[in-house]
Amino acid sequence: MSRILTGVQSTGRPHLGNILGAIIPAIELANKRQNDSFLFIADLHSLTQVKDSKELKENTLQVAATWLACGLNKETTTFYRQSDVPQCAELAWYLNCHFPYQRLKLAHSFKDKADRLEDVNSGLFSYPMLMAADILLYDAEYVPVGKDQLQHLEMTKDVASRMNHKYGEIFTLPESILQKNTQLIPGTDGQKMSKSRNNTIDIFDTEKNIKKNINRNIITDNSPLEKPKDPNNATVFKLFKLLASEKKSKAMEDNLIAGGYGWGHAKKELFEEIIQKYGPQREKFNHFLNNPNEVEEVLHQGAIKAKKVANATLSRVRKNLGYN
Repeated sequence: MSRILTGVQSTGRPHLGNILGAIIPAIELANKRQNDSFLFIADLHSLTQVKDSKELKENTLQVAATWLACGLNKETTTFYRQSDVPQCAELAWYLNCHFPYQRLKLAHSFKDKADRLEDVNSGLFSYPMLMAADILLYDAEYVPVGKDQLQHLEMTKDVASRMNHKYGEIFTLPESILQKNTQLIPGTDGQKMSKSRNNTIDIFDTEKNIKKNINRNIITDNSPLEKPKDPNNATVFKLFKLLASEKKSKAMEDNLIAGGYGWGHAKKELFEEIIQKYGPQREKFNHFLNNPNEVEEVLHQGAIKAKKVANATLSRVRKNLGYN
């Protein structure tokens, strides 16, 4: 049996990129009987950006509702809120004390966010060590990650190896699971879909708002209706291909190449595909939002299970470091 671990920040309602790139692949792995999965809401990480308590709480509910709506099995998966397991923060401190400052300065994600965010705090800088604590605390063997998180996983293995070398075999060294077909989900502007870039598609929004977002914000060229178009350079086609069947994708591709088929037609098909594909998830999501006590109970039970593993790991770490 392999232990799988992954998490999603509660910086806002998960968008299509989060769902395709992280949530669905993680749930598929978790639902395999041979895997022991730990899936969590990274609300401690979210504090680097969200400083409003009401917003943070609402975000956490929406993230949890998304996981559950997308098919997470709460009976077979340890599903918890990061902040409910304070052992994670303690371990992050131990890791920070064993990882070079100069290495943290090289983190791609910090340099990227520091260029775009107003609040560049020390929590954002030491984010990789909190992520390392998330992973090492539960003896995770495999971590599904996007391409942009690979460097952080290497830092996790680095700090674990340093401490294993110095104190004995404390930590399990994790390996990455890179989702090749969904590693970079394009946003409406063609760049990676990200809240910080304001280029997301929210499948849980109203149908009216989803349609408006697709029609207004997905960038296309000015090719006339009758002219042939290049589907491989079209964001709307790339998104459609990620969602639709091979048959539907081939039909749109052929229509674009043939001409007489406009970007408006393609956007309409994308909208309809989203509404049809995610209809059941949208219904479940709204149910959980309207019944937050159900979500809280799921997270509470998950935290109880997570703490048992966390306490065992932290006890091992404390002993090897010289603490009682």
